Parts: sequence; C-alpha cells; structure tokens
Amino acid sequence: MPRYFEDLEAGETVDCGTVAVEGDEMQTFAERFDPQPIHTDEAAATESVYGGLIASGWFTASLVARRLVLAFMTDLASVGGRGIDELRWHTPVRAGDVLSVEVEVLETAPAGNPRLGDYRAAVTATRAEDGEVALTMAALGVIERRKPETAE
Repeated sequence: MPRYFEDLEAGETVDCGTVAVEGDEMQTFAERFDPQPIHTDEAAATESVYGGLIASGWFTASLVARRLVLAFMTDLASVGGRGIDELRWHTPVRAGDVLSVEVEVLETAPAGNPRLGDYRAAVTATRAEDGEVALTMAALGVIERRKPETAE
C-alpha cells in the first residue's frame, strides 16, 4: 500500500542502502555524457589533481537517484519530481567505491493541484569506506494526496 502526502512527516529519514561504483559503467557513462579527460582518459586523469579517473558527478547523481527511487519513492504515491536544488559534489568518487544513500524529509506543503502535495528532502551519499560525504542535494518531490484538498 503506498504512502500518501498525509503520511510524510518532516524529520523522517530513510536508509536507501548502498550502491557500488563499477569502473566500466562509470567510464561508459562519462564517454557518452561527460567526456572530460578526468573521467575518460586514465593517463590524463593520473596527471590531474585527482591522481586517477574519477566518476562524473552526473553519474554519481544517477546512482544516487536509483537508490532514492528504489528505497524511498516506490513506497510513495509518487508522481515524479519538480527538480533538484543545491546539488553538490563534495569529494571525488572512484571505481570500487561504495556509496551509502540516506534521505530525510525536510518539509511538506500542499501543491497547486488539490490532488497533489510537494515535499523537499535532503539526500546524502557518503563513501562507505571512509564516511566522506560525496554528494548532497535537495530533492523536490510530488506525491498524491489520499483525499484531494478542498477549498474552505
């Protein structure tokens, strides 16, 4: 049974599990969508300030989004999202890293449509190996209401 807008509470947190960063997938993504040498060229990346290949931030965000959908949004009467605020990449992510993902509902509010509600959630991905925060963002979600809001 899905959870509706009325079921979400500010302050609730959900452990969205972990995801391993696979080198081949990381590099294939970068070659197609973010072909910077620090993501695609081992020699150039080794000579960079990073000392080796690092994941595209967009790839990292995609991995995190999958965990968010599978572990949080699929339990909701979700109808999608309105966007992402404050996306930050804090530390490089590399092949072999394992990211732990957590979401915290920050706030909820009625949406313009009486059948829907909005929520804002803090999403954090940390490297499991050392606890370093790799990515943070504020997800802006849209969720169905159990009972449509009526004008008073």
